[in-house]
Amino acid sequence: MSMTYQAQELESHFAGGHFRRLGGWVESPVDLQPELEGDVSADVIVIGAGFAGLSTALELTALGANVVVIEQEFAGFGASGRNAGYLAGSMGIEFELFLKRVGHDKAKSIVRFYDEGVTYVESRLRELDIDCDYNASGIIRAGVHPSQEKKLRKSMEVGDELGSRTEFLDQAQLRARGIPPAFLFGCLQAHGGTLDPGKYVMGLRRAALQAGVKLYENTTLVSYCDGPAITCQTTRGRATAPVLVLATNAYTPQIGLLRDKIVPFRVSAIETKPLSEQQLASLGWAGREGLVTPHWTMESHRLTARNTLLLTTKHLGYVYGSQTPNIPDDIAYRELAATLNTRFPTLRGIDIQSCWSGYVSMAYDALPVVGETGTHHNILYTAGCSGHGIGAQSLIGHLLAERVGGIEHPLLAALRHKTPKTLPEPLQWCAVNLALGLANSLDGYTNRKASKIERATHR
Repeated sequence: MSMTYQAQELESHFAGGHFRRLGGWVESPVDLQPELEGDVSADVIVIGAGFAGLSTALELTALGANVVVIEQEFAGFGASGRNAGYLAGSMGIEFELFLKRVGHDKAKSIVRFYDEGVTYVESRLRELDIDCDYNASGIIRAGVHPSQEKKLRKSMEVGDELGSRTEFLDQAQLRARGIPPAFLFGCLQAHGGTLDPGKYVMGLRRAALQAGVKLYENTTLVSYCDGPAITCQTTRGRATAPVLVLATNAYTPQIGLLRDKIVPFRVSAIETKPLSEQQLASLGWAGREGLVTPHWTMESHRLTARNTLLLTTKHLGYVYGSQTPNIPDDIAYRELAATLNTRFPTLRGIDIQSCWSGYVSMAYDALPVVGETGTHHNILYTAGCSGHGIGAQSLIGHLLAERVGGIEHPLLAALRHKTPKTLPEPLQWCAVNLALGLANSLDGYTNRKASKIERATHR
């Protein structure tokens, strides 16, 4: 569920593109569902209509439950409609952050959970007849400087021990695939790929409405009460059910839960205008594999089905008090534009069509945060997507639906662990921004070294 800070469209001062308050993949639906008014009752209330919330509602409805979904804006307005569109399994998971903490066996199950997320989404695309321009090309984690190879190979080694199957690609193999020359070597995970996340989440929305899920959009959750029956008070209505599912991800701390477990990070994106045939040919990127880098703050680069180039991340942001204002991040957009010029010199100076920002949530161990709370353990929650929302949060919807039905799936059991506690403010603001600043400095040093090699190569 999105927390709106400004009602009108905001203009970015970034000269390269138009800031989109809705993100880059979605528009307000023509069949916007009415706000909740008066009293309604259901078997389950779901707060938040993104990947997790809609998947949970669909799976619960298939089990025979009467489900109400409450969304402050419209389905897909939040992170689900503004991410990079990578259907990634265990690619990019920071194994070292949690292996010692949870143990080898549980870590293997967590890796299996991430990889199962790809299989789950692929099956749902078929079952629900969702066309979201899915390109099952696999994903490559590609380095831009030789110094990144050691870190990449170490991650692959640990991942292999835990069941994450990848293949190292040297420079010749990348060139044979047509990967742009700025990327020197890589780690390929063959399953998964890229898709249009807006089309995917709107496909889930359509399927949910057709299945009989009652979706209330433009509906603000004001409060909810604890007890054998949960009552959710909205601005103009009230919903009551025996079970509540909070699928609000980065926005969860603002409704009074998980403040001590997750940190919302602002992630930004820029998208070019459509590339000409000549510009596409200059890239030679025939397979259109999604590319992510092993920087401390990763870069992601992908071509879309509309023949634009999309860059995301690069510069993360944290707002004091875990707030999530929907405002431009001009610094991030400029850094992304500079990175575009560096990684893709044949496109240097290309016009930027749009830019946007959104929020992901992350625990200190970068693992999902799922569980129950309340005196009757009938308030379920999911957060901590850590940039793997498409596969992981979609699959969590299936696992939570089974849990509501009384079944503890082994993959859900594997995700249950003691999440490290976050710091109180102002310590968290200081610590997080210090860590982000250090990561940016290290990445900047790597990028400067990569630029020197590139300049020497073209002399």
